[in-house]
Amino acid sequence: MTRAVRGGHARASPLQSEAPSNMLAIALFFAGHWLSSVFFQTFFLHRYGAHRQFTLARGWERVFYLATWLAQGTSFLSPRGYAILHREHHAFSDTARDPHSPHFQTNPLSMMLRTKNRYADLVHRRVEPEPRFAGASPEWDRLDWFGNLWPVRVAFGAAYTLFYVAFAPSWIYFTLLPIHFLMGPIHGAIVNWCGHKYGYRNFDTRDRSRNTLIFDFLTLGELFQNNHHKAGMSPNFAVRWFEIDPTYAAIRVFAACGIVRLASDREPKTPQRAYAAAAPDPTGSASSLAPTPLRGAQ
Repeated sequence: MTRAVRGGHARASPLQSEAPSNMLAIALFFAGHWLSSVFFQTFFLHRYGAHRQFTLARGWERVFYLATWLAQGTSFLSPRGYAILHREHHAFSDTARDPHSPHFQTNPLSMMLRTKNRYADLVHRRVEPEPRFAGASPEWDRLDWFGNLWPVRVAFGAAYTLFYVAFAPSWIYFTLLPIHFLMGPIHGAIVNWCGHKYGYRNFDTRDRSRNTLIFDFLTLGELFQNNHHKAGMSPNFAVRWFEIDPTYAAIRVFAACGIVRLASDREPKTPQRAYAAAAPDPTGSASSLAPTPLRGAQ
């Protein structure tokens, strides 16, 4: 709506003048939640918790643990459950025992439901993992208990909704709320479905992992799945000169600031690291645990 003013000119109504700034607020909120959630998932849960590609002092571990909970909110993932699940994925990648392979599920939803069920069993300790997959992951029992309470998850969801009530220019923006509510599982679905189906391969690994993007702005490095499955202990998921892993750049900054210390072969190995170096192939395949690069990928 506009209304006439002196001189015959029209002036935008207050609602119209606020619309661009409100759209910007929604865009920044969505992007901020998406990027912060996926950053702490790849940096803390994956590279630190599951692989121990670098070390953190106890105080910094608690800081990043808390930040992970705040960033993921409604879809907070327990570091212990995530670590065990992810180690199982590496051991059984793209086999029938893989907790999330797109080659044994018909669609991303069925794949993530299978993942959810396995993850819930691990978090609630309804099943015991193989000893090689357990241990050496960050644990904070009180925060895990609090973060997994349904009233707490609902409170985060209410906060997201109230932000949209305050700033959304129209109802159509509310269709973004389910993405906020399920942010962590959505990231997992994108990485595990696309990263094992679409893209190119630098290495002839024993699974069907692929690199989906050359600049992974979407999941901050997680879509270099083929590179990661070749070298699971490398904190840099990019290998070739044109590949960019944004999270590794952040890790280098943290290392320069003394916040993290990159792992070396002199440090004690986690169960996953020791397994990758010495254990037999759990699938029974005769393929090597150290795959060779594809021709021309050097």
